[in-house]
Formats: sequence, C-alpha cells, structure tokens
Amino acid sequence: MMTKKRGAAKSSKPTPRRRPLRRLRRFALWCVLVCVVSTCLAALVHSRIAPNPTHYMREEARRLGGIEWRWVDIDDVAPVMARAVVAAEDADFCIHWGFDMRAIRSVIERGETRGASTLSQQTVKNVYLWQDRSWARKALEALMTPLIEALWSKRRIIEVYLNIAEFDEGVFGIKAAARHYFGVSPDALSARQAARLAALLPDPKDRSASQPSAWVRKRAGAIMDGAATIRRDGRSGCFED
Repeated sequence: MMTKKRGAAKSSKPTPRRRPLRRLRRFALWCVLVCVVSTCLAALVHSRIAPNPTHYMREEARRLGGIEWRWVDIDDVAPVMARAVVAAEDADFCIHWGFDMRAIRSVIERGETRGASTLSQQTVKNVYLWQDRSWARKALEALMTPLIEALWSKRRIIEVYLNIAEFDEGVFGIKAAARHYFGVSPDALSARQAARLAALLPDPKDRSASQPSAWVRKRAGAIMDGAATIRRDGRSGCFED
C-alpha cells in the first residue's frame, strides 16, 4: 500500500505577483546600466570633441532669441586667461582630484553651504547637468566629477570650462567674451583683461569687465597677483605646455 508523501516540494516557479516585480527590477537595473554606459561614452567622446551647447545655453538662447558663442581651442587662448580663471575659482586645481577637501572643510567650519566647488565640478554641472541646487544634481555631480578627472586631462577641463562659462547675458565662452568686452581675439588678452574677465565669475550678469566697478577692479588686482603666484610656484603646470 502506497503512503502519501508529506510536505510535497514547493514549486520554484515565481508566483504571478512576483513576476512584475522582477521585471521592474530588471528594467530599473537596465536603465541604470544604460545611463552609466552613456555617460562614460559621452565623457570619453568629449575628451577629444567639443561638447554641444549646454542645456543652460539653449535655455538662454530661447529666452533671448540667440546667444554669442563660438568654440576656441585652448592653444588659441592667452595662457594668462587660464591662469586667471584658476586663480579666481580654484587655486589648487592642479593638486586635487576633482574635490578640494581643504576648501570643503573650511566651508563646513564656517557653516556655509557654497564656495568649495572646483572647476571640475562646475564643468560637469554646466556640460551634463542643470543649474538648480537640488540634492539630486549634487549627487550626480559628485559621481561624475571623478569620471571626468579620470578621462580628461586638466588642460582639457580648463579648455571646456573657458568655452562654456557665462561672461554676460547671452555671452558664453572666452572667444565671445574677449570680443564683447575688449574687441580682441582670446589669444590677445592682456593679464589685466584676463583678470577682469575672471572677476566676473560667478555673477557675470551683474558685473562688467569693460566698465568695472570698484569691487571688480579690486578683485581683478587680486586675481592678477594670484595668477602670477600659481605660475611661480608651479600650480599652473598641469594645464600649461
């Protein structure tokens, strides 16, 4: 006489309720993978090829009916311009890996919420992200900055930054800025002109390089001194030939 087996093995097949969850997880993972691969490919391409106009540039072009912008190779920009921007925005650019930990600690100690953003972070934000100060944007910026530092040279980061920075309403990039303010090509900028342009950052719509306020003049003088200092002590070596 055959006896009934107790505890028949449970089916290993997923229940109908669990199948949609698995599909959703797989889809989410696939989306994350596609985003990661796409970002890496874009960063790799942009290490050699100029990025398209940024999201913010396109927004301003729609709002204003057009913008002044033209890409220029860093070889065609006066070296003093790169030094002035570094002196103004990120003096330790050559010795950090995308994040200036000393500046971050200083900001935290002062109880402030901004002021430690490096040129690498600003470039990532302007090229790939958006302008608001949300936590989502900050998180993406933190993830992408080491990638850019790994795939791009420091000289390339400066080159891209100079080409996408805003210098006046509707004026983007150093080529347009040099013409707009001084009527010269970017390779003809003097140390004083470069310092005045750097002094406009990060508030170019309320400042002028051709008709500088007393504050802009004072700031430009400090930037000129800083640019000379980083050249003397070697902190410009990573982006100069």
